[in-house]
Amino acid sequence: MTTRLSLFNSPLLLGFDQFERTLDRIAKASADGYPPYNIEQIGDDGLRITLAVAGFGSEELQVQIEDNQLVVRGRQQDDKSRIFLHRGIAARQFQRSFVLADGIEVTGASLDNGLLNIDLRRPQPETKVRQVQIRTGHGPDGGVRAPKTIDVGADD
Repeated sequence: MTTRLSLFNSPLLLGFDQFERTLDRIAKASADGYPPYNIEQIGDDGLRITLAVAGFGSEELQVQIEDNQLVVRGRQQDDKSRIFLHRGIAARQFQRSFVLADGIEVTGASLDNGLLNIDLRRPQPETKVRQVQIRTGHGPDGGVRAPKTIDVGADD
């Protein structure tokens, strides 16, 4: 029996089993290099994933969001009426997954010259500031002190 070393093996990291399973799934999915893809930044809060899907029509491609994963599937149907003397371009199925961080939104997809572009938006996180009231016990003279408020917001 082999023991697997885990990144989340520390007793201080409780409840991270889901992250470990996600990392395992990513490692297995990235082993297959088809179809090749690029990820680029477009604008301040935009991302674009471009997959090379030459030979696929839009009706043969599917883009879905499943939980926190963007899943792209391609399925070509063999044309039985065609007779190939040489077949170097196979009708190939694929599935490519990308794990999305919280807050990432898929804004659209387009197919152009064999490239499937999927646009994403990464909204800037809002800074949240709230005050926490600190109550104190009895003062040195035995009376009850008035509550104090401390601002825990970020400096501007």
